[in-house]
Amino acid sequence: MTRISDRLALLRKQTRTALVPFITAGDPNLDVTVPSLHALVRGGADILEIGIPFSDPEADGPVIQAASERALANNVRLADVLDIVAGFRGEDADTPIILMGYLNNVLRMGFTTFTERAAAAGVDGLIMVNLPPEEAGELKRALESRNMDLIFLIAPTTTDERMRLIDRMASGFIYYVSLKGTTGANHISLDSVAENVTRLRQHTQLPLLVGFGIKDGPTARAVAEHADGVVIGAVLVNRMGELADSPDDIPEALYHRLVEIRQALDA
Repeated sequence: MTRISDRLALLRKQTRTALVPFITAGDPNLDVTVPSLHALVRGGADILEIGIPFSDPEADGPVIQAASERALANNVRLADVLDIVAGFRGEDADTPIILMGYLNNVLRMGFTTFTERAAAAGVDGLIMVNLPPEEAGELKRALESRNMDLIFLIAPTTTDERMRLIDRMASGFIYYVSLKGTTGANHISLDSVAENVTRLRQHTQLPLLVGFGIKDGPTARAVAEHADGVVIGAVLVNRMGELADSPDDIPEALYHRLVEIRQALDA
C-alpha cells in the first residue's frame, strides 16, 4: 500500500469523494508554491498534484501551458520541483503528492536517480503523460522499489483491450480524462463520463478519478456521482496567472476557490 492508496481507501470507507487540485511548480515563482500547496490542503485537498514545467506540454491547454512558461522563465527544473516537495513535507507528512509531467524530464535525470530523489523528497506517485504502458516497465519497477505509484490516463477513445493493459500497469488509481481535448476545455459531457466510467469499472478494481474540464462545485459534484475523485486544475492555474503580479495573494485565493468545490462535493 502507498500513501495514495491508503488515502483513497480511507475516503471510500468514509463515502467521500477525493479532491485533487493541480498547480504547476514554480508558477509564478518558486516561493509561492509551497504556501499554495498548504493552502490547498486547508481548503479541502485530499491529494496534491504538482505539474513539472515542460516546454512542450501537448496534453495541456493554453492556461497550463502559460503556467509552464512562467515557471520555465524562472529556470524551474525537475530538481527544483523535488525541492518543493521536500519543503512541503517539512510541515505535512501525510498528504499524498503526485508529480505530473512528461517523460523527457525524468529521462534526463535518469530513472534510478529520479526515483531515489523523489522518494527522499516525499513523492508518492507519478503521471507521465507521454509514457505508453507498453514502454513503462522499467519506470514502474523503479517506482515500485520505492513504494511509489505509476498512474495512467485513460481517454474517452480508449478501447477495452487497452483499458485492460493499462489496468495491469497502473497502481494507486486510474485518471479518466473526461473529454477529447486538452486541459481547460469547456465541453465536458456528463453523460459520456458516466458511460465511460461505468465501462472502465468492468476492467479495473482501482479507484477512478476524473479530470479535465471540471471548473466549479456543481460540475465537480455531478462528476462525483460516478467517480471516486475529481481533479481540478485549469481553474486554479488560471487564478494564479491572474495574480502573477501579486503572488502573496495566491495562497488565499486558491484556498477560497477550493473550499467552494469541497463544500459542493460534501453537500
